Amino acid sequence: RITWKTWKERLVIKALENRVGIYSPHTAYDAAPQGVNSWLAKGLGACTSRPIHPSKAASCLTEGTHRVEFSVSHTQDLGKVISAVKGIAGVSVTSFSVRTEDEDQTRISLNCTQQALMEVVAFLSQNTQLYQKTEIVSLEKPLLLHTGMGRLCTLEESVSLATMVERIKRHLKLSHVRLALGVGRTLESQVKVVALCAGSGSRVLQGAEADLYLTGEMSHHDILDAASQGINVILCEHSNTERGFLSDLRDMLGAHLEKKINIILSETDRDPLHVV
Repeated sequence: RITWKTWKERLVIKALENRVGIYSPHTAYDAAPQGVNSWLAKGLGACTSRPIHPSKAASCLTEGTHRVEFSVSHTQDLGKVISAVKGIAGVSVTSFSVRTEDEDQTRISLNCTQQALMEVVAFLSQNTQLYQKTEIVSLEKPLLLHTGMGRLCTLEESVSLATMVERIKRHLKLSHVRLALGVGRTLESQVKVVALCAGSGSRVLQGAEADLYLTGEMSHHDILDAASQGINVILCEHSNTERGFLSDLRDMLGAHLEKKINIILSETDRDPLHVV
């Protein structure tokens, strides 16, 4: 529902009144290969990066959630077994010949949905004399290349923390950032690995092994946890770690739309927090 109670609802109402559509691919662009976090990593210097929490495809490469494989030794049992499993909804069946211990066997492979798996297991448990050498494998959804939340960046050459601070300020066009030194660290301590997350990074960065955490905002206790492990923390405020990506997005959209659409970046949008 949309009411007048909150500023977000009032913003939507104003857009509707003026027939303005709103599309906000916020978190999706955080995870995208050429998205916000990839842009944020550009400010670190030459480095290689990978997602801290890789994204998985929406579905498995094959049907079903599990694969069940077993062997049938006797030809007279093969027809009974295949007929029974083919009668279970949500099962796809393949078979191939194998030879083990000087014995010819038929290997049955079943791709099963979660519900079908229970029925297949029930059938097998009631007919143990018909098969042997059973394996049940959970089918994992494949990882999406270069896609996921956060980035773990390894610099080609280590630099001092002071140098990294200046690089980040220059990339984000900021005069100030907030810095928490890790225990035993100084501005001259070397930085080789940076874990970063645009926006609010506490949950994404937690547990990442790095010399430096870079994000927009973290809670007081998450900063203390990182610092206690000798990890430096740089905070730039939430939207300051995101806004600069908009010019890259404008260029990408412009190229995709073959310059047929006029794309305008806001000149008034800025982070609500500033240094006074």
